[in-house]
Amino acid sequence: MTVKIVFFANLREALGVDSVDLQVSGSSSVSTLISQLAKRYSSEWLELLTAENIRIAVNHEMINEDAVVVDGDEVAFFPPVTGG
Repeated sequence: MTVKIVFFANLREALGVDSVDLQVSGSSSVSTLISQLAKRYSSEWLELLTAENIRIAVNHEMINEDAVVVDGDEVAFFPPVTGG
């Protein structure tokens, strides 16, 4: 199955990509996706994507790392929004 993973704000800048398409076998949890991204790219990805302040959404719904994704899902990682 294919899952689209998108990154926002300073996380996008730190990783150097806007999005990636990840091929995974069967349904997987978001934490499994994070591990696969770290193996594919670098351990820095693991640190950045599991930082305490990072928020995760699947198909525009806030979730935690235990959530299961299915073929065609979009997983978004973003830091908290600040403003002033």
